[in-house]
Amino acid sequence: MTQSLRDEAAIEPDAVSTATVTKQTQVIAIYGKGGIGKSFTLANLSYMMAQQGKRVLLIGCDPKSDTTSLLFGGRSCPTIIETSSKKKAAGEKVGIGDVCFIRDGVFAMELGGPEVGRGCGGRGIIHGFELLEKLGFHDWGFDYVLLDFLGDVVCGGFGLPIARDMCQKVIVVGSNDLQSLYVANNVCSAVDYFRKMGGNVGVAGMVINKDDGTGEAQAFAEAVGIPVLSAIPANEDIRRKSANYEIVGVPGGQWAPMFEELAKQVADAPPVRPTPLTHDALLNLFKGDAVGRGVVLQPATMEDMCASAGAAPRQSLEIIYEGV
Repeated sequence: MTQSLRDEAAIEPDAVSTATVTKQTQVIAIYGKGGIGKSFTLANLSYMMAQQGKRVLLIGCDPKSDTTSLLFGGRSCPTIIETSSKKKAAGEKVGIGDVCFIRDGVFAMELGGPEVGRGCGGRGIIHGFELLEKLGFHDWGFDYVLLDFLGDVVCGGFGLPIARDMCQKVIVVGSNDLQSLYVANNVCSAVDYFRKMGGNVGVAGMVINKDDGTGEAQAFAEAVGIPVLSAIPANEDIRRKSANYEIVGVPGGQWAPMFEELAKQVADAPPVRPTPLTHDALLNLFKGDAVGRGVVLQPATMEDMCASAGAAPRQSLEIIYEGV
């Protein structure tokens, strides 16, 4: 198993396709902290776009494979990685119908990921996109391709769209809490880094989810120089329907105007180069009592570590068994 994992990690990804683009498609990667509401946002956004007559492909790139669950009413669809493994074992090829499914005009698929402890999630993302290219990804005729990426995993596979210019722009989803804005700031840092390296991906803006009106996410967006595309309120009706796998971005519904405006903003917002914050600047967006400022870091001593004032220091972390 150890050697297998090492061999897998050593495999370099295929070169980026240089084939002629046959259709102008906006490829948009959405990043955010796990549980912040990316899947909720994307399921409703993609549904609204499809009802507006757009051809939309939604690709879940989160190992939890929960992107499409809301779209399909709680049903999980076979993932690309799982299907590819089964087909390969059976000596068969993967077809579009094996991994891509449709609801009310929205095309959707999940990349998936390895089982816990049995592989690298980022490597799974890379393998998934390589398979998509073999299935003709660059020739598909969509107006929008929306990629749902976990933002608080920093290995290379999850930064693929930014590092390899696989998307034109990034959207971050966050809330008025430090952890989600920390992740959003990391994504902005990645975009800024690869722009320095000659990349072209920019951040189109931020979606504030579960907005309680305290303003930290709005202040963050202003500080890094990106617009707020939408502020989805912390509302019980939205929470309950989302928990029941219901789409709320339905034309004519209570929340339709919000997602109609979001669809417009996502389509029109230009990608910009953000100015990521230092950690201290990020903390300064919050009240002191909310983030624990004023706490002094007290260095530990060897006596503290050994729980004894007279303990002799150990020379290594090697465990020594008496009498052996």
